[in-house]
Amino acid sequence: MTKDFHTPTLNTYVAQSEHEIRPTIVVAAFEGWNDAGSAASDAVRLLLEENTFELIATIGEDDFYDYQFSRPKTRRTDQGAVVEWPRTEIFKVTLPQAAADLLVVIGVEPTFKWKNFCAQIVDIAQEHNAQAILTLGALLADVPHTRPVPTSLSSDDVRFQEYFKVDPSDYEGPTGIPSILGIEFQRRQIPCLSLWSQLSHYVAQSPSPRVQLAFIEILEELLPITVADQQLREDALAWKHGVDELAAADPDVAKYVKQLEEATDTSNLPEASGESIAREFERYLRRRGKYRPDGSGTDFEF
Repeated sequence: MTKDFHTPTLNTYVAQSEHEIRPTIVVAAFEGWNDAGSAASDAVRLLLEENTFELIATIGEDDFYDYQFSRPKTRRTDQGAVVEWPRTEIFKVTLPQAAADLLVVIGVEPTFKWKNFCAQIVDIAQEHNAQAILTLGALLADVPHTRPVPTSLSSDDVRFQEYFKVDPSDYEGPTGIPSILGIEFQRRQIPCLSLWSQLSHYVAQSPSPRVQLAFIEILEELLPITVADQQLREDALAWKHGVDELAAADPDVAKYVKQLEEATDTSNLPEASGESIAREFERYLRRRGKYRPDGSGTDFEF
């Protein structure tokens, strides 16, 4: 009997319909309030590093940033000092073997004119026939670093809720630029998926390879890409061992971590469901180079 363990992806969603212009999927992450431990932006940068890309747009710097809040940085080169200004850039990743290419939006959360900022990004995305957007964000939370990284995937689009079997977000409160951008895309009839991960608040500094790895694993499930993540896995393991040592050296911190572990284990017991096992098997095949993003290569005889 043949079973298809291929889970729904943005690639297969886009492939369901015909387009005159080759479609794209937007992936967006921003440094700042929405990016605890720089995990979301670092994950998207790693995605870029693993693929050939071209810069197609830069969203105007002086229009959107307060430089006393988002400071420019000075970098020394052979030609002298170079100033790196806060900005947001849009890159195109061409994936000829997939149903869609990627538009990667990476930058710094703006200070001013959020509506205009988002409108410019959506305009550029529509010029490239964007059919969906995936936004990433990371937040600090009361979660132990010793347990799997909590992640959540949601969408306010009914089509995506049915296709990906996800729920709408029930969050109300202060909102970051990923949420505003997603709403602007949806206002123009482009569905949005929102992906969030949680970082232990007592280890909030950057980088956070363990949370970054959690993002990469989900990006590989949703997008027609694979990422060479062996170094990241080693970094995540070393990061965890380092935090273990720091926590063990302070009795109060060790006690607090244990309390978080007990609360997490009580409220969220792990399940070895067929779906979770299948996802882990797909990740294994990707790392072995035997998984193809179009979904082929995931049928098995039993």
